[in-house]
Amino acid sequence: MQVPPYPAGGSPGCPNGQRNRHHRRRFAPVRARGTTRQAVRVIVEVDEALAALLRRDVLNGAQVEIAFDAPTRDWAAKRSGPALSVFLYDIKEDTRRRQHGQINVRGGNGHIAARHRPPRVFDLCYLITAWTQRPEDEHRLLSAVLSSLLGHDALPEELLSKDLRALGVPCGLTVATTLGNDRSAADLWPALGGELRPSLNVVVAAPALAGAPVDVAPLVIAPPLIDLQERSR
Repeated sequence: MQVPPYPAGGSPGCPNGQRNRHHRRRFAPVRARGTTRQAVRVIVEVDEALAALLRRDVLNGAQVEIAFDAPTRDWAAKRSGPALSVFLYDIKEDTRRRQHGQINVRGGNGHIAARHRPPRVFDLCYLITAWTQRPEDEHRLLSAVLSSLLGHDALPEELLSKDLRALGVPCGLTVATTLGNDRSAADLWPALGGELRPSLNVVVAAPALAGAPVDVAPLVIAPPLIDLQERSR
């Protein structure tokens, strides 16, 4: 079905072209002082890389939606076709990988231009479920996801954003692990208001800068000039 074009400057439901106050706008997160753009966007960038991997290696052009919504009863009732739910249910720092000190950032001339603290690593935990009309198709889809992700120890570098690649820390990938803290998927489904169904627990270990880089004063490379001539009186 073709969607008719909206009037210039207008929005859906505004026949005269006036703007709708309640039209949904893209959310722009506020960056706290002392943080970096990379830290603000790390979850979004991992979402995008994981979705790109699933589209490339699993779906291969198939008309299956990738949704990051929580797989609740309401969401399941509203979906209109096959879907993979990639639900981010937990975020926690891997404190075992926390490091101290400073990392030098060198400019184009090879000199130190800035320093920042080592990135911290956060486990982004996703519950992946398949939604189709038949359980057999859901099992095939989950099997394809499992087979694909098992072939990767980390998210492929070519699918990462420029900011994630710049940190030089792989986004480690583990598949079909427990939910942590001795929890099981059976404990999570009642909180979602849905019935227990097969799922894959996928964890991405994503680095994020803990604070903005601090600029370093440029290195003085010119030799000192000393005037040994006597000044005339």
